[in-house]
Amino acid sequence: MFSFFRKKPAATPAPAPEPAQVQAPTPTLPPATPPATPAPTAAPAAPASTPAPAQPAAGGLIGSALVQAMDIPVAPPVAPERQGWMTRLTAGLRKTGSNISQVFTGAQIDDALYEELETALLMADTGVKATEHLLEEVKRRVKASGATRPVQAKNILVDSLTQLLKPLEKPLVIGQFQPTVIMVAGVNGAGKTTSIGKLTKHLAGEGASVLLAAADTFRAAAREQLAIWADRNMVEIVSQAGGDPAAVSFDAVTAGRARGKDVVLVDTAGRLPTQLHLMEELRKIKRVVQKADATAPHEVLLVIDGNTGQNALAQVRAFDAALQLTGLIVTKLDGTAKGGVLAAIAQEKPVPVYFIGVGEQLEDLETFDAREFALALLS
Repeated sequence: MFSFFRKKPAATPAPAPEPAQVQAPTPTLPPATPPATPAPTAAPAAPASTPAPAQPAAGGLIGSALVQAMDIPVAPPVAPERQGWMTRLTAGLRKTGSNISQVFTGAQIDDALYEELETALLMADTGVKATEHLLEEVKRRVKASGATRPVQAKNILVDSLTQLLKPLEKPLVIGQFQPTVIMVAGVNGAGKTTSIGKLTKHLAGEGASVLLAAADTFRAAAREQLAIWADRNMVEIVSQAGGDPAAVSFDAVTAGRARGKDVVLVDTAGRLPTQLHLMEELRKIKRVVQKADATAPHEVLLVIDGNTGQNALAQVRAFDAALQLTGLIVTKLDGTAKGGVLAAIAQEKPVPVYFIGVGEQLEDLETFDAREFALALLS
């Protein structure tokens, strides 16, 4: 299984310098011109009917060579261990991708295609700025490459979207701190507690010892829900019935340090960014966690629901202003036709996306890869 996180590698001694290599002298080639007096037994010329090796037509190339010459990217194959995930991701993004892919079913690249593409991107909640950026890139590269077929424009869009999303790629690193304290926030219904449970499973599966902090003391049954995940994953949990969220978080970080845990995951109460008094409670949790560990929290993650489209971007802005986010988990991309919101985030508020989810199963939450996402979206 592909790792959901990367531990900080241990320091290794610098390799010894390799001995200098002596370049072998270049052999002298025989002269390319035939000798002045040809041998009497020279081979006869090949018959005119003998087929010559296949050569590209003058002024053009064939197959993938044509694609390369026209600056139309050919995506490398997906790693075998990611094929299953790509299948699920493609199926999950079908509602978004089908609307965009239909733009490229015509016979030529013209103004009508660009107008339809603009509409499709906006309908996918790509956002005005990201849509303008992608359109400009596609037009520029189509003109530079001389592409004439819509499928070529589609390939260019895949590459342009990949480049736009690339800054969002970042691995979740644990091991630099003992423990790594991860604070998780999000609005009600975004899938926050479930995502914590899935992340716990994968962290524990990779050998990390995890301690959960049930600091969501506002929502009914939140503590019980997290306790179920703790039982399933056979990890410890710190909770208090009706306790103060900041106090629970403090106790969990303190316990994590005393017990030598690798990770402490703090589940906070769901809230809307417009609920200022509750947002202040999040700030309080962060301040109190820092009293238990001056370097913590080491990661502040926001879980956003892909169904909410542009509202997700507003949530990123608000929670980042309050907590200084370090990463995102985007869930429920399979239930929406608004998967383009990641492009809007990349263009306007590029907070790294650690994980994306396209279903309720454990394996439906995976690390984010820009190229995989672009290919799945526009397959």
